[in-house]
Amino acid sequence: MTGPVIQPHCDPVDMPQKMAWRRIVFALLVTASVAAMLGLMAYTLGAGGLDIVDGLMLACFAVTLPWSVIGFWNAVIGFALMRFTGDPLARVASWAGHDRRDAAITGHTAILVCTRNEEAARLRRNLVEMIAGLIASGAAPHLHVFLLSDTDRPDIAAAEAEMATELEARFGATLPITYRRRSTNPGFKAGNIRDFCERWGTGFTFALVLDADSVMSPAAILRLIRVISANPRLGIVQSLVVGRPSLSPFARVFQFGMRLGMRSYTLGSAFWQGDCGPYWGHNAIIRLKPFIDHCVLPVLPGDGPLSGHILSHDQVEAVLMRRAGYDVRVLPDEDGSWEENPPTLLEFIRRDLRWCQGNMQYWRLLTLPGLRAVSRCQLALAILMFIGSPAWMLLVALATFRGLLIETPGPVFRPETGLLLFFLAMGMTFAPKIASILDILVRPGAAAGFGGALRFLASAVLETLFFVILAPIMAVAHTVFLGGLAVGRAIGWTAPVREDHRVTLGAAAQRLWVQTLAGLGLLAWFAIMAPGALGYGIPFFAPLVLAIPFAMLSARPEVGAVLRRLGLATIPEEVAPPAAWTLLGTADATDGA
Repeated sequence: MTGPVIQPHCDPVDMPQKMAWRRIVFALLVTASVAAMLGLMAYTLGAGGLDIVDGLMLACFAVTLPWSVIGFWNAVIGFALMRFTGDPLARVASWAGHDRRDAAITGHTAILVCTRNEEAARLRRNLVEMIAGLIASGAAPHLHVFLLSDTDRPDIAAAEAEMATELEARFGATLPITYRRRSTNPGFKAGNIRDFCERWGTGFTFALVLDADSVMSPAAILRLIRVISANPRLGIVQSLVVGRPSLSPFARVFQFGMRLGMRSYTLGSAFWQGDCGPYWGHNAIIRLKPFIDHCVLPVLPGDGPLSGHILSHDQVEAVLMRRAGYDVRVLPDEDGSWEENPPTLLEFIRRDLRWCQGNMQYWRLLTLPGLRAVSRCQLALAILMFIGSPAWMLLVALATFRGLLIETPGPVFRPETGLLLFFLAMGMTFAPKIASILDILVRPGAAAGFGGALRFLASAVLETLFFVILAPIMAVAHTVFLGGLAVGRAIGWTAPVREDHRVTLGAAAQRLWVQTLAGLGLLAWFAIMAPGALGYGIPFFAPLVLAIPFAMLSARPEVGAVLRRLGLATIPEEVAPPAAWTLLGTADATDGA
């Protein structure tokens, strides 16, 4: 974090007073909603008077509320923008300038492709069309592709070098391509990019960051370059990233659900976050000079799993960029920016736990001097994203076993308000998806991109069931992992398995036995001790009991093929593959094979 803070001089893209009032009103809405939900919870639990167990349950409930309440109000705002404004993007991203789509490309942009132990053929497939399209656009004199490898497997390193040589021979005379491999990877991906900054960064104005599974259309890349070039106040511009079609039933249904919730949520959050937007670490463009000067990540002191280099680097770099006086913006538009999602539940858990470990490191960063209030809120919410899981688990455990903990005369809770509380909580949780479902159904022609209205609705029901099963499984995984962190266990950074593959019974049992035992234990408790409440316990124990078969079934490609034939969990890129995928092959563009 060297050098003086640079305060760019340009006309503001938002009126500060307007943005301040948006944030104040949003904070009041969230605070009032949390208070109302806690009040309703206290009233529900207070049928026989509040005791210490009720107090613990209220505390756990309070920890789980911020994400769902913020998601609800983001969805409300996003839905209002989608339905009641002619151009919702103009309301939250006027800084992007619709009139800049044909502006001349200026500056010198490095395209950074970060990889570690990834299959070279898969990486080559993602790069060829992008490079060819950029050359065809005429922008090549302003671009340079860097393949930044942290690979430590000799066989993959050799394949990478061969791929880089092939790409350089094919395209290098027009668009330079540089391959660099670090034999060790201090700092993980952030260290990989920092190494680029130290070696080449001063020779470039901007850097477009891509992961090995990223695919961006040339038009989307050039749009980001034009947007950031036109406004020197912009430090990071993050594109909206959506999943690519896949034959993996897990990835297929998961990314359909993400597609449902993302647009309303991102529009709503962009409305009040404004210049303190998110950075997800890929499919985004950064202004290099302030990034080099002000976004050096601290190395956290100590020897435990939350010390050392920061795993979840992206949001920290965003708040440091904002501290330096530059805007961090998200462009909430589904426009040529894709990624691949984990093909199985086990790979999804592994990725999520790495994020969990990285986000827990944010505890050490909440007191960094000079951060904006919204930035501190974002770091805190990133922590609560995972702390909410053990809070939810403890809440369920206290509700289930409270009779063993403390004797309560009279009724334990008020069932009529308990039911209302349940539906309110579920409504808030599903609000972003409900908002997008309504918008797609009423917007002329929108449902056709998802296979038609009937298939779209059937897919929404399927995804809801999928989420209901997935959420408790992930809550247990987060809880167990956080307990491991407390005693020194860590997950580190390992290469994901991106290819579709089956999950064996042994692999599923090895990773999901805790979930299964927890589910069977809850089932036995309800059956023996509270058979009358067995129906209420189904949403809690059934997904856990089904964790192993769910992991196996959701990984089988033939199940994905059936979903595709039925038109379920279809996304627009599957109905009409983008022109940017023409060289990726028909099977890949439509099936994700």
